[in-house]
Amino acid sequence: MLVFIGFILILLLVVAHEAGHFFAARRNGIEVEEFGIGFPPKAKTLGKKNGTEYTLNWLPLGGFVKLKGEHDADTTPGSFGAAKLIDKVKVMIAGVAVNFFIAFLLFTFIALIGMPQLVDNQFTVASNETVTRQDVLVGYVAEDSPASQLGLEVNDVIYSIEDIQSCITLPCSDNVIEIKTGDDLQKATESLAGRGVLVNYYDDSEGEDKSSATGLRTQDEVEASRDTDEPQGYLGVVPSEFSQKRYTWAAPIVGAGTTVQFTELTFKGLASIVSGLFKGDTEAATEQVSGVVGVGFIFSSASFLGPIFMLMIVAVISLSLAIMNILPIPALDGGRLFVTLLFRALKKPLTKETEERIHGTGFALLMVLFVLITVVDVQRFIL
Repeated sequence: MLVFIGFILILLLVVAHEAGHFFAARRNGIEVEEFGIGFPPKAKTLGKKNGTEYTLNWLPLGGFVKLKGEHDADTTPGSFGAAKLIDKVKVMIAGVAVNFFIAFLLFTFIALIGMPQLVDNQFTVASNETVTRQDVLVGYVAEDSPASQLGLEVNDVIYSIEDIQSCITLPCSDNVIEIKTGDDLQKATESLAGRGVLVNYYDDSEGEDKSSATGLRTQDEVEASRDTDEPQGYLGVVPSEFSQKRYTWAAPIVGAGTTVQFTELTFKGLASIVSGLFKGDTEAATEQVSGVVGVGFIFSSASFLGPIFMLMIVAVISLSLAIMNILPIPALDGGRLFVTLLFRALKKPLTKETEERIHGTGFALLMVLFVLITVVDVQRFIL
């Protein structure tokens, strides 16, 4: 259910992006002929008002706003081409501005209710933060380990460990070690090396709390494994931490800081992709991009962390939409802006034919890229 809601929210991000273009165009005297959800062919006309046709289209790859006289060379009154340069710039960057603003609003709202930590050194205002959740997740399970024998799997959440051998003489409640961090898990298993323990955890695959018994490896077994290719721990898991922090008066500051930080990280990621491609390292480049299939996998695999985490992903996607659309890629907003300003700077006319050739080629390449990313996602997450 959360996965479906996540895709609906992403669709709304696209609609909001196009609405930015729509309202900016209308505000600056440019007529809007069509507001489309998805790409043609057209599936249904939803209605028509004030000269604008609202449509639903078959290809769920985004949306579009069709302006009157979209070509820069058009001189028809009320057309995009006849508008002043400053008005054209406003229309072309309006969608990007909306996605940036939505990301800021979502990050601010999330900060009010509990901001998940997605990256190291994530922006914070320490004087106003309150930790609302601190979990230790299973990031990896070694084969033939105590963890695999009791049934632990990736994304399970470990709550506590009990020394069940001591329960013969002491109440088990006196021997419960709570697990709040990865260090807690390491220290607990080391202190109970070689003993029988009860692991209390949340089973992500079945959606319920469980308690299972196993025997931890001894100190000698762990020491002996350190000289092998796969050193083994006492329990046999690699933990990962997940935390949430809530803010009050600092929420807008955290929202703005998180927006700036993730924008910087996105640009670094894009630079890494480009660098990988130039070096011929296509595997490293493709590992950092995802399409519809990849996003669906992320939603489904992270749904156990709850709606707040899902909302965080949507905020990051909104930010990514803004950044990708502002880049000078033909057919996208930034590409159209770049081409328009370039021809103005060169003092050359941007003819309809030239503009269609540039952006048509760009759109075709984007569709090829979409197919390639989808194939990579299927191989990575499904096959």
